Amino acid sequence: MKTSKLLVSAALAALSLSVSTIALADGAALYKSKTCWSCHGKDAKTPLMPMYPKLAGQNADYAFNQMKDIKSGKRSNGNSAAMKGVMGLVSDAEMRQIADWLATLK
Repeated sequence: MKTSKLLVSAALAALSLSVSTIALADGAALYKSKTCWSCHGKDAKTPLMPMYPKLAGQNADYAFNQMKDIKSGKRSNGNSAAMKGVMGLVSDAEMRQIADWLATLK
């Protein structure tokens, strides 16, 4: 009985790790396909213009909430007008994946 519980726990842990790895890979792919890189840099550290933020290493919840606020219009200052059009092409789930991936970058 204990062995089967241990095997199930190990399998769930491995599955969880696989899902996390896939989500991060999807975040990286979404960052590219949604054209985030064109302003924020391919590495998310070298933005096109000095006024654009570096996104690498940002707190995931902060980045996610900023994207949601820009999309909804709640945030409409600075460069958010340029971002609003792009964010219209990104779902909440995709925003979360991108934000989670950005948080892993150093």
